Amino acid sequence: MVTDLNTVEQLVEIITREVMVARMEQQERAKGSEHHQCKYDCAEGMCVQTCFDRAGRVISAGAERLSSTIGVIPTDASLASMIDHTMLKPDATPDQIAQLCFEARKYNFASVCVNPTWVELCAQLLRGSPVKVCTVIGFPLGASAAEVKAFETENALDNGATEIDMVINIGALKARDLELVARDIRGVVMASHARGVIVKVIIEAVLLTDEEKTLACLLAKEAGADFVKTSTGFAGGGATVHDVALMRRVVGPEMGIKAAGGVRTYEDAENMIKAGATRIGASAGVKILQGPVAAPGANAPSAATVAGKY
Repeated sequence: MVTDLNTVEQLVEIITREVMVARMEQQERAKGSEHHQCKYDCAEGMCVQTCFDRAGRVISAGAERLSSTIGVIPTDASLASMIDHTMLKPDATPDQIAQLCFEARKYNFASVCVNPTWVELCAQLLRGSPVKVCTVIGFPLGASAAEVKAFETENALDNGATEIDMVINIGALKARDLELVARDIRGVVMASHARGVIVKVIIEAVLLTDEEKTLACLLAKEAGADFVKTSTGFAGGGATVHDVALMRRVVGPEMGIKAAGGVRTYEDAENMIKAGATRIGASAGVKILQGPVAAPGANAPSAATVAGKY
């Protein structure tokens, strides 16, 4: 049997990472700690360790370098069901939010993504629908205190949110205060998972180096988040194929990846999905469903025809 060299390389990388993680776990057990547990993840030449107390709170986090990478691209799914239909502009009105919810019902988007003030309205308008109500915590700067983000999460859940996107403490990450970043994420995850709600962690990739993106993704994974997300769309840049591919290599196949910011066309969405995205955040969801832009002289499919596929 002829073995593909890329497959062999990926298998070697997987084994390397698993051996490194097992070795770090063995070292921790050898210390005889009975009052906390630690998680380890390695990717893109970095290993992150996050330790939790018995209540699940973060008590320490750190990182070290190694040489290992991994990449896995997920299988495709129905396009509409991968889109978070988004309206996060500060001047959104109730009528615009209602239109957003109407479109989400019509096209069967995964969720509507709105600022916390609109969660209760969306929950009412989408009652009985499979469309989720997603909101954003610590948005858009991520600079709120960890305790404030946890409280904001609880408030959003009380008002009917069924998915949570949260912005990390970007400055803390760049200062390598990994314990604060981990605690920041963990507080939102614990509040959300206690209510059966998933969490997507926004790393704001445009402000980070590749090494910092790797650290952010590993910390989100260890803190129990369900997705990592590229961007808020409010920091001067959005999702890129490079960042999505990097994030997929780091988190492996078990976490979701949300590409958000600047995804405006079918081609944009397609490229993000090929790179490893499993969710798309976009205010142009209806336009995306209209399909590829027709070449000059070609007969483009109508919006109704394309949308009917989903």
